[in-house]
Amino acid sequence: MNLRDTPEQARFRSDVRDWLAANLPPGWGTPAVRAPQDGEARVVFGRAWQRKLHDGGYAGLEWPRAYGGRGASAIESLIFGEEYARLRAPELLQLAVGTHLVGPTLIACGTEAQRELHLAPILRGDAIWCQGFSEPSAGSDLASLRTRGDVQGDSVVVTGQKIWTSFAQHADWCILVVRTDPNARRHRGLSFLLVDMKSPGITIRPLREITGEAWFNEVFFDAVRVPIANVVGTLHRGWDVVVTTLAHERGSSASYARLAATLAKLTDLSRRTRSASGNGSVAADPRIRERLAQYWIEIAVLRMSAYRSASALEADAVPGAEGSTLKLAWSELEQRVLDTAIEISGLAGLLAEDEAEAIDAGFWGRELLWSRAATIYAGTSEVQRNILAQRVLGLPRAPRA
Repeated sequence: MNLRDTPEQARFRSDVRDWLAANLPPGWGTPAVRAPQDGEARVVFGRAWQRKLHDGGYAGLEWPRAYGGRGASAIESLIFGEEYARLRAPELLQLAVGTHLVGPTLIACGTEAQRELHLAPILRGDAIWCQGFSEPSAGSDLASLRTRGDVQGDSVVVTGQKIWTSFAQHADWCILVVRTDPNARRHRGLSFLLVDMKSPGITIRPLREITGEAWFNEVFFDAVRVPIANVVGTLHRGWDVVVTTLAHERGSSASYARLAATLAKLTDLSRRTRSASGNGSVAADPRIRERLAQYWIEIAVLRMSAYRSASALEADAVPGAEGSTLKLAWSELEQRVLDTAIEISGLAGLLAEDEAEAIDAGFWGRELLWSRAATIYAGTSEVQRNILAQRVLGLPRAPRA
């Protein structure tokens, strides 16, 4: 592993930086700019930006060229993420399921017909996907899910409920895991489906979050017919496909780069904020300086870990359980960074952007609230620790009570 760019990587970094600087939407690249908050407007904005990324050759970076991607290396993907975060380019959470999860899963496990139908629309931003994994009684323990898929002729008839389904109200398609063999063991008897969200029998109820937004949803399936041709992998063996999807969800990524951009903003905030004593800025407080320095050290460690994971991916092209290390570390660090932000800014840091005394257009309060989800989505911190204990350290499972 080499943390210095090779000449080829340096050229790629320069190309990314120049392209983003020339193509960012108007006003982007400054701390105060946000994507539209109205749901429909956000979707329109996201689709347009995704299409621009696609036209510039920066959509599906690691996808093989044969499927419309760039065929970039895992290291180049990290470089892109670092430059993307540095220039504060738009986050495209509503499109991430398609580009980061569905595409790689179909490339690895799907049929040629499924790839031909779905991959190009994902890259162009024409199709938004959601992820139907979690249920009210099956979140972290996904294998205990109860949504039923009854095989009837050339269809799987789905009945049940999913929850915490991001952007389901805007999605065109859903990757859905259902139990098709109720007599099989927990991890057996599951099937992985591609579901058209316009199918009869689907009801979506948005869930309002503490941020005031409604990204999450409850999704109800009432005898929804899904063609057998939409099964990914083998019927009743969907857990193998789930593992592939989750490995990509938790695998090597440049999440540390977004966090580094937030920490840079926090460091600046500490310099702009007067200390309680009135003697200089908060940045002069040795306790705050020590804490910020510790955060920078941890981000440097995260970056090295991400590059190590990316180097391993380039060697065997299979994401491993080590991705849980990154997810666990950055999600918990993000919460500590934002807790410190509120400590520095005081109560004004919690004000919404429409409040006259809000700091940085309400950025800190909004990010603090959103960060509470970081240790839950993509597998809770407890799940990540279990994965690391069993699959990386080789420790035995705890005996059942």
